[in-house]
Amino acid sequence: MSDRLTIEQRHNNMAAIRGRDTKPEILVRKFLWSRGFRYRLNHPRLPGKPDIVLRKYRTCILVNGCFWHGHEGCKYYVVPKSNTGFWMEKIRRNRERDHEVLHRFLPLISAMDKFSLFTSSGSNS
Repeated sequence: MSDRLTIEQRHNNMAAIRGRDTKPEILVRKFLWSRGFRYRLNHPRLPGKPDIVLRKYRTCILVNGCFWHGHEGCKYYVVPKSNTGFWMEKIRRNRERDHEVLHRFLPLISAMDKFSLFTSSGSNS
């Protein structure tokens, strides 16, 4: 299937995607705030600048999008048909950075949970 957008339209579309204040991140923040949790955003002194930091509970939350972090088996992770080499390398670097950040956190934590958040109804596959 060919892209319905021109190269320039696709470029503008992809350039508009934000790294902060994404819909999943805002959803998590609203949930936490409604339950009385108070937090800091993008703490610069912690590895990887976690999206949400609950200092009182010594907890960090990283909200990773399925496409940008290459979550295998997820319907939101589809490698684009155009410029495939660039996207494969970009996602590989993101995964590598995620792995590095996780290993920098390991000495700082006593327990860790990993979960996935999907903003649409239904399962992730």
